Amino acid sequence: MATNKNTDGNANSKTKAFRKKNLSTEELIQGILNGDIATLARAITLVESTNTEHFQKSNDIINQCLPHSGRSIRIGITGVPGVGKSTFIETFGSFLTALGKKVAVLAVDPSSTISKGSILGDKTRMQELVKDKNAYIRPSPTGHSMGGVARKTRETIILCEAAGFDTILVETVGVGQSETAVHGMVDFFLLLKLAGAGDELQGIKRGIMEMADAIVINKADGNNIERANLAKVEFTKALHLFPAKENGWTPKILSCSAIQKTGISEIWEVIKAYTDDKPGQEGIIAKRRTQNKFWLLQTIEDQLKQQFYENKNIKNQLDQMIKLVVDGKISPFNAAEKLLSLAKGT
Repeated sequence: MATNKNTDGNANSKTKAFRKKNLSTEELIQGILNGDIATLARAITLVESTNTEHFQKSNDIINQCLPHSGRSIRIGITGVPGVGKSTFIETFGSFLTALGKKVAVLAVDPSSTISKGSILGDKTRMQELVKDKNAYIRPSPTGHSMGGVARKTRETIILCEAAGFDTILVETVGVGQSETAVHGMVDFFLLLKLAGAGDELQGIKRGIMEMADAIVINKADGNNIERANLAKVEFTKALHLFPAKENGWTPKILSCSAIQKTGISEIWEVIKAYTDDKPGQEGIIAKRRTQNKFWLLQTIEDQLKQQFYENKNIKNQLDQMIKLVVDGKISPFNAAEKLLSLAKGT
């Protein structure tokens, strides 16, 4: 028993020492390329940081990891709250690791607009997958990012791919603008739906339906199996109302039970059919090129916004200008013009 305690104590000491050590850019990059999860986690934290002192270091890490990225399947998973996203991801992720896949789950957790905090409970909900040595779960707060997608999720994908993860699962917060953002960073977009909850035709939102490459009716078990089959028919009919995808892919309608682990292999077969097919591969290449252009323009917008609010002149005048707008002494448009002129030094 004493030997075990000493061993555990030494391991804990080494872990604490590693966490305290300020790793260089080269050490972080090498650790990522070696597949070291602790180093990967530290690098992602650095990339997510809003501290301007970390900006250049995180950029160097991303640039060095970029040539080692791009060789994964990127899958976006979305659905309304209560559809069972976390349970599905755990079951699906475990199925993939059993096939020998290395799975990274980027789970975006809602940030409170009041306290600015996040629960970050995905690791708690995925108790089995979090213990899987071939899986890595990274919960991140949404912050104030577009549509609830963590600000640096796109860069995190690059780091995870460089660390050797060949399957990336990106979970969205819920139904809304987050779908558009996630669709802009994945190869395959999976929409989870419920049957028997008023979620069939009413839940068919044109934009989300057009983005989906597959629609999966979850919780198809017990008394819900018949309703799930009916929902599949309704969604299949609805798909005929939408224009064909540019790559010629016809979205598939499936059902599964994440709890009973049924229908999971069929979902993976559909994704493989999409990614292994030559038109599908060409479509992924074209999609990624378009996505890169989108994220360039989005990053410019983000950086301009950050620079604006960090401008010393803006910090000195913003509160006063807000008060004038709130008191009705100046229009929001006039105030914005004055602040923008101030930021440009004109």
